[in-house]
Amino acid sequence: MTPTERALRTLSAGNRTLLRATDEAQLLQDMCRVIVEVGGYRTAWIGFAEQDAEKTITPVAYAGYDGRVEDAPRFTWAEGERGDTTTGIAIRTGQPCIGRHLLTDPEVPELWRREAASRGFASVSAFPLSVDGRVIGSLTIYATDPEAFDQAEGALLGEMADDLAYGIATLRLRADHRQAEQTIERMAFHDALTGLPNRTLLETRLAEAIAAARQQNRSLALLMLDVDRFREVNEVIGYGRGDKLLQGLGQRLQRVLDDHDMLAHFGRDEFAILLTQADANHATETAQRILKALEEPFDLSEFRVEVRLSIGIALFPGHGTDPEMLILRADAAMDRAKRAHSGFAMFRGDKESENLRRLGLVGDLRRAIEDNQLLLYYQPKVDMRSRALVGVEALVRWQHPRLGMVPPDQFVPLAEHTGLIQPLTHWVLSSALGQAYAWHEAGLATPIAVNLSMPNLRDPRLPGRISGIMTTWGAQPDWLQIEVTESSLMEDPAGTLEVLRRLDSMGIKLFVDDFGTGYSSLSYLQKLPIDAIKIDKSFVLGLPGDKDSQVIVRSTIDMAHDLGLKVVAEGVENRQIWDRLIEMDCDVAQGAYVSEPVPAERFVEWQRQAA
Repeated sequence: MTPTERALRTLSAGNRTLLRATDEAQLLQDMCRVIVEVGGYRTAWIGFAEQDAEKTITPVAYAGYDGRVEDAPRFTWAEGERGDTTTGIAIRTGQPCIGRHLLTDPEVPELWRREAASRGFASVSAFPLSVDGRVIGSLTIYATDPEAFDQAEGALLGEMADDLAYGIATLRLRADHRQAEQTIERMAFHDALTGLPNRTLLETRLAEAIAAARQQNRSLALLMLDVDRFREVNEVIGYGRGDKLLQGLGQRLQRVLDDHDMLAHFGRDEFAILLTQADANHATETAQRILKALEEPFDLSEFRVEVRLSIGIALFPGHGTDPEMLILRADAAMDRAKRAHSGFAMFRGDKESENLRRLGLVGDLRRAIEDNQLLLYYQPKVDMRSRALVGVEALVRWQHPRLGMVPPDQFVPLAEHTGLIQPLTHWVLSSALGQAYAWHEAGLATPIAVNLSMPNLRDPRLPGRISGIMTTWGAQPDWLQIEVTESSLMEDPAGTLEVLRRLDSMGIKLFVDDFGTGYSSLSYLQKLPIDAIKIDKSFVLGLPGDKDSQVIVRSTIDMAHDLGLKVVAEGVENRQIWDRLIEMDCDVAQGAYVSEPVPAERFVEWQRQAA
C-alpha cells in the first residue's frame, strides 16, 4: 500500500467516524484509534493548548501508546527547547509540521530523539486544530518509517485534521445550543432568585395533577402563601437581605414538604404549594407545620428576622375543578387569613357570588383577547416648552358585551393573577405596534408607550417576543417605549434587571411609571438602564396648594436632571399645574389639560387640531 493509499483509507475512515460522532471526547478517542488501527500509523494523539503561563499541551486522546499517558513526556507550545517539538511548532505557528525525521534531523533536540528511539518512532507530523479562527490544539501522528509523510500523504492527513476541527466545532456548537435551551427552559420555568419552579410551571403541574386526580378519583390541595408586611421588612433590612430572606424561606419551606409535593415561587413575596395527594386534614396539618417551622427567626448577618405567613387553602374537587378556580380560591382564603391574622384559612363560599363573577370575567377576558375584542386608547404626551407631541401612552379598554366598559383596574389585576397577563400584554404590544405602523404610513411618527406588569418582567422570553412583534410590523426601536411602575421594580429589583437590560440593548426607551409611590431612590434607579421617570399624579395634582407636593416634585425634577433622566409629569389636569411645572423645568406633560385618552380613529384629527 502506498503512503497516499494509506492516507486515503485513513481519511475515509475518519469521515465515517465524524458522521457518527455525538460526543467530543469520544470523537477524539475514536479518531486516534482509526489513525492507528485503520491507517497503520504507530501512534496518534491529540493535545489541547492551554493558555497558562507554561503554555502546556494537555493530552486528551491517544492510541498506539504503550505506556500510561500520565508518564508520557510533558509538552509545551512555548518557544524554547521543550517547545521545539513538531506538536509545539504546529500549535505555535498554526501551520502543519509534516514529515520530521526524528532520528536524523539535527534540529530535533536530543531529549526528543532519545524518546523517539525508545518508542520506535522514526518520523512525525503534527496538524493544528483550529476552531473559530483559534488554534485549540494539535493532532500528532507518529510513523515507524522515516520516509513517511510525503507531500500527498501530508495533504490528505491535513484535510483529515481540518475535518476533525470542524467536527469539534460542530459538537461544541450543539453543546452550546443544548445548554442555551436548558438555560432558556430553566429561566422560563424557574424563578431566578430562589431557583424554585415559577408560576408558569406550577400552573402546568397543577393542570396535570387535576387530570390525574380526576382519573384516580382522589383529592388534592393548593396552598397560597404570602409573607406578611414584606415591604416593610424590605425597607428595614434592605432589598439585598430581603432577597436572601426569600431564598432562606424557600429552603425552609422545602424541608417541611414531602418529596412528591411541589413548592413554587409565585410572586415577589408569594409562594404556592401543590399537595398532589391531600384532603382537608392533610392540607391543614401541612399549613400548621409550615407555621411551626417559621417560629425560629432567620439569621441574616447582623439581623435576626422573624417571618410571618398567611396561608390560604383550596381543595380539588370541593373548591374548584380547574387551575384558575383553585388559584383564585386559595388566594381568597389567603386574603381572609391575612385580614384575620389567623395564620391559615380554608376557602369558604360566603363570597361565592363575587368569586363566580370574577371567574366569569376570567373566561370572558380570555375570549376578548383571543377574539380581538379589546380596544386601545392613546393619551398624548407633549414637550412642555414647544408643546410638540413627543409620544403617546397606550391604555387598554374592554367593552364587555354585557357589563359595558370594564375598568382596567378590575380586569388587569385579574389577568395578572390568573396567568392571562402574558397574552394580554402580547395583544397590547401587537396592537400598539400595528397602530404605529398605520400612523407611520399616514405620516405620523410618534413613539407608543406600553405598560409592563411584574409578571411580564419576570418572563425571560419577553424581549424575544417583543423583537418578534417588531419584526412583524417592521418596527424600529423608537416606535416603542416601555413603562414599568416603580412598585414593580422595587418588588423584585434583581429579578427584573436582566429583562430591562435586554430591552435597553434593543434600543427601546424605558420609563419608570408612578415614581414616588414605590419607596425607591433616584440613586438606585441610576443603576437601572432607564431613560425617564414619570412623577405620580398624586404629587402632581397637589402642586397648586400643597407645599409638600411642591417640594417633592421640584426636588425629583432637579435630581432626575442631575442623573441625565427626562421627567414626565402625569395628571396635568389644568393650566395652573402646567404653569407650576414649567417653572420647575419639567420636560413632558401628560393629563387632561393636554388631552384625555383618544381612540385610534380620532387621534390623527386630535393632532391636527392641537397643532
